[in-house]
Amino acid sequence: MATNQRQRYQQIILSHARKPQHKGKTNYIHRQNQGENPYCGDKVDLTLMLDETQTKIEDIKFEGAGCALCLASTDLMAGAVKGKDISETLLMIEDFRKMVMGETEFKPPLEKLNIMQSVSQFPMRVKCVTLAWHTLKGALDIY
Repeated sequence: MATNQRQRYQQIILSHARKPQHKGKTNYIHRQNQGENPYCGDKVDLTLMLDETQTKIEDIKFEGAGCALCLASTDLMAGAVKGKDISETLLMIEDFRKMVMGETEFKPPLEKLNIMQSVSQFPMRVKCVTLAWHTLKGALDIY
């Protein structure tokens, strides 16, 4: 990874980790799920507010603690799935897993998620960036 690209990567990660845009709890909680990685201490508590038909994510927020990668991935995820249909979100979760493994990339307008692709070089960090996505899948599986 080139120096400029690495610096940009670090800037985006640290920005989302230090000042997440989706921190807190949703105004009304239709779904909630907690995820934890006991090996590194990452913890994520997701709350979701759905639309009237219970098929679209109207709002998503999180609380938790963990490394910068985990928190940044959670915040990026929340921004990416807000306003999406649940069926579309479930496909996006699988696409994210593939992207982190270096198998695919997101196209616009979701290309910002590709920032996590370099984690594929560090297998121990994959769990950090996928924790929130697995937690979201658990919250939506009851759908």
